[in-house]
Amino acid sequence: MPSNALIAQVALVGFGATALMDGWLWLLSRLGVPGTGFAMVGRWVGHFARGRFAHAAISKAAPIPFERGLGWLVHYLIGMAFAAALVGLLGAAWLDEPTVMPALVFGALTVTAPWFVMQPAMGAGFLALRTPTPLRNSLRNLANHVVFGAGLYLTAAALAQAAA
Repeated sequence: MPSNALIAQVALVGFGATALMDGWLWLLSRLGVPGTGFAMVGRWVGHFARGRFAHAAISKAAPIPFERGLGWLVHYLIGMAFAAALVGLLGAAWLDEPTVMPALVFGALTVTAPWFVMQPAMGAGFLALRTPTPLRNSLRNLANHVVFGAGLYLTAAALAQAAA
């Protein structure tokens, strides 16, 4: 069973990586690039309690109280879960001496969650094929998740440096 210190470190790595991705998304929004609507993530997850897991168009589904906050919470919890998966795959020793390539590759692989689970369930289709610009959207998703991977590495490296 992992120690509380290890759990906290993994949670911080996931939080930091997600925060870096959010900084990237904020920068893109300032440059006029449309961003992710975390309220729609909250709406999607909020409908789980009603037994609804897929929607033709999540934007047309009934709003959920506090959906924006729920969406942000889910976003950060997913980031922490992905960090735990990375450490589970590479071992806790990676946190002591993180390397960039596994984090970038893993970050890129995490794009499969929106491509093959979230987007189809929210009405955008696999690989955003039901959107007006599926290739652009999919490439932007991939870039965002590579930034998340960079965040996994940078946060783990900062924590390892602080512990040294």
